[in-house]
Amino acid sequence: MIQDAETKALVPFDFSHIYDQVPRLLFYDIEIETFAFGNPIDSSDMHPQDWKQIAEKIYENYPNYDGFVILHGTDTMAYTAAGLSFMFENLAKPIILTGSQLPLGIARTDGRNNIINAVEMAAARNQDGFPILPEVCICFENQLYRGNRTHKNDAEDFDAFVSPNYPVLANVGVSIKYNHDHIAKMPKGEMQLSTSMDVNIAVLKLYPGITPHIVQSVLQTEGLCGLVLETYGAGNACKFPWFLDLLSDAVQRGIFVLNVTQCKGGGMVNAGKYEGSLLLQKIGVISGYDINTESAVAKMMYVLGNHSQSEMVKTLLNKSLRGEMSIVH
Repeated sequence: MIQDAETKALVPFDFSHIYDQVPRLLFYDIEIETFAFGNPIDSSDMHPQDWKQIAEKIYENYPNYDGFVILHGTDTMAYTAAGLSFMFENLAKPIILTGSQLPLGIARTDGRNNIINAVEMAAARNQDGFPILPEVCICFENQLYRGNRTHKNDAEDFDAFVSPNYPVLANVGVSIKYNHDHIAKMPKGEMQLSTSMDVNIAVLKLYPGITPHIVQSVLQTEGLCGLVLETYGAGNACKFPWFLDLLSDAVQRGIFVLNVTQCKGGGMVNAGKYEGSLLLQKIGVISGYDINTESAVAKMMYVLGNHSQSEMVKTLLNKSLRGEMSIVH
């Protein structure tokens, strides 16, 4: 968005005027072409169908460009980054999402530096001429994160995003320092796009005092295929018989339940470490290890959208597909 000079209202940004708002891009030996979707939306209104539109536009233009930068609202940026990371298999070029806390056109906007950094990194090559960043990333406030490891942590500070369970991929200072050991390696296979996403999932966050009625109402939702269960600590849940019975019944009915910890920093589901997680494991709840909720939502939609065989779904949910979680056995 950009602030209208006369009304001061926020209006959709015309990408053809990118050099007017970010003139420093002219100093780079980088050719930039822009595309804007017909009806810009608030990022709070994002839907997997919008991820599909973005992915298909990139796929259509994939052979023609060295990298792609997506300007996106911050509220659901982490969800979109995660969704795109699963849609693209064997991605060999950077897809970098960025945005701002203050709109372009406002004197103190953080958007200009974010865009400049994102463009420079999307064009970056190693000494062999290959892209440095063959993955989906988020660039914000002088740091680059793996897209499916990122969480919006602050609505006020410019430093809005964090990656609690995975190192940053790059730090921007006088120079850009890439963390090569933690950046995805160049794939060996052909890039493939799969945009089918099953949105028939739910997120249930546990809290002290949660009632059978609440849990049952979620698990009995018509058409429900998967549940992201936000548990405590190392993947622990209450041991009330009614709770375990409801979950067990859901699993027996074919609903896939993925255990994700509520802890943002250092959180890891360690099934079996405590009785609260061991009982979940015994009834067929799948461990999400250190995946975050945003990525778990996108991953479950992707896996269920592309696979129907039960054992395959379980295997893929329990496996790191795009570096979205650290597996500990």
